[in-house]
Amino acid sequence: MDGGATVYYTLDEISKHDGKQDPRVWIILKDIVYDVTDYLDDHPGGADLITEWAGKDGTKEFDNFGHSADAKKELKKYKIGEVVEEQRKKKSKKSEKQKEANQKQSEKPTSNDIKYNRSCISIITCGLCG
Repeated sequence: MDGGATVYYTLDEISKHDGKQDPRVWIILKDIVYDVTDYLDDHPGGADLITEWAGKDGTKEFDNFGHSADAKKELKKYKIGEVVEEQRKKKSKKSEKQKEANQKQSEKPTSNDIKYNRSCISIITCGLCG
């Protein structure tokens, strides 16, 4: 990419670049889209390891292999864009948890509710005792 505005792609658009439907090979790593077509022949583990994830998200496998800092640096020059926000794995899980937390928070009684409940109980019990 040339440092201009970020280009966003849907998962459907990315899936078409699997080296079969389209000759280009795109992969997703951590919600970033890479066109790795020109790197296939240079990959130390062979092209097959990359093409297995062509048009898909290979983040877990990439991380599990334990790529070096140099490999990650090399990858940066193949970046062509990012996955659209609403289809990102990281963001969607985080926003789901945030929604759940907000919902739980709104269901909890506030300190004012607790004070009100205590004062009502105090009035009732004092009235019964007196």
